[in-house]
Amino acid sequence: MQRLKLLNKAGLTGGNQIHLLEGARELFPSMVEAIDKACREVWVACYMFEDTSAPQAVIQSLRGAAQRGVTVRVLVDGFGCLGTLSKLQAYFHHSGVAMAVFRPMHGWKSWLQPRHLHRMHLKLCSVDNELAFVGGINLIDDFFDPRHGWSTTPRLDFALRLSGPIVNAVQQKIRSLWTRAWLGSERHEEEKSQVQPTSPWGRLRLLIQRLKVAPTAPSAAQQDSTQPMQAVFVVRDNIRQRRTIERHYIAAIRQAQERVDIMSPYFYPGRAFLRALRQAAARGVRVRLVLQGKADFQIARFAARALYDEMLARGIEIFEYQPGFLHAKVALVDTHWATVGSSNIDPLSLVLNLEANVIVLDPHFTDTLARSFDGAIAASHKVQSAQPSMLGRLAWQRVVVAWCARTYLRIAGRSGRY
Repeated sequence: MQRLKLLNKAGLTGGNQIHLLEGARELFPSMVEAIDKACREVWVACYMFEDTSAPQAVIQSLRGAAQRGVTVRVLVDGFGCLGTLSKLQAYFHHSGVAMAVFRPMHGWKSWLQPRHLHRMHLKLCSVDNELAFVGGINLIDDFFDPRHGWSTTPRLDFALRLSGPIVNAVQQKIRSLWTRAWLGSERHEEEKSQVQPTSPWGRLRLLIQRLKVAPTAPSAAQQDSTQPMQAVFVVRDNIRQRRTIERHYIAAIRQAQERVDIMSPYFYPGRAFLRALRQAAARGVRVRLVLQGKADFQIARFAARALYDEMLARGIEIFEYQPGFLHAKVALVDTHWATVGSSNIDPLSLVLNLEANVIVLDPHFTDTLARSFDGAIAASHKVQSAQPSMLGRLAWQRVVVAWCARTYLRIAGRSGRY
């Protein structure tokens, strides 16, 4: 079975504990509680930070952990935090927190370098290699949007609180990315000296230690991946795992027998992904998509709607979430496969950005996520088939969107069909 082979290859483990968290209102207090109890190390990777009240509790918790001797490392994206980077650096200055920036932007010339179109879109946290948080929630208030300001309705988003063998994979990913960004960053020597030894031999030893991914002895749960809860941490990078998340999605959809439920704010899948959805609907699987009804970027809505008529004609149900902004990236297949993470279903997430999802094989967790999904359905508007007068316009939309996607990918150094 292709799906099981992919999961085992990615490092499927059993014996995990996984809890669904909805929004920053549930995630941030859980993170603060874990960080406040940290004894050894805390690693955080986040795409976006906004200087609002809700994330301040996490910031203060990180500062407090560093001040009591815990190793605290924070990685942020240079574009996602472009407008707030100086404030974040000020918060951590002389606090003992070592903050690295993934591909910092240095003026307009940065956009001339294709690698700067590949962003770090992760939202991860690991505490003492015992607890981890993975999802789509940035360090930002649920009621605040950087482009549209404050809202009376919270953003819909999800994250996971993890414990068990899967945590090790999360920490190693953050650690490796932080090390790459830190060693490649331009910093004042005084700031580096806070976390780096001053002697050449000491710096060399630290470099070797950080670059080395130490093998860990497999626990009983890792040896027996059949134990509940089974889960795997999957990433999309630009090295060896360029289409990993997309392949896991497609493998699960191809074997679906009852339902495929996908929630994503940015939806413009590749040909193989869209074909898998059409084929699932054709064999009687109920396929439902929850997409954004309140658009934060009009181009994203334009791209998704270009596909509406074709998908509706193939029996795929489409719902647009109405109460507030949609930022959740989750999916369910049948009664036992579910995923939560940072990856959208669009070219940026599936081909360019660094992304991370957790795939869970557990009927109880799937049932929990399904209830949240059905709640979003109830608050959404069901899209009906386009009027005949709109078909010509939709056809042109598809041509324009496809051309824009291909052009952007080529500029970013990606060739081939999407």
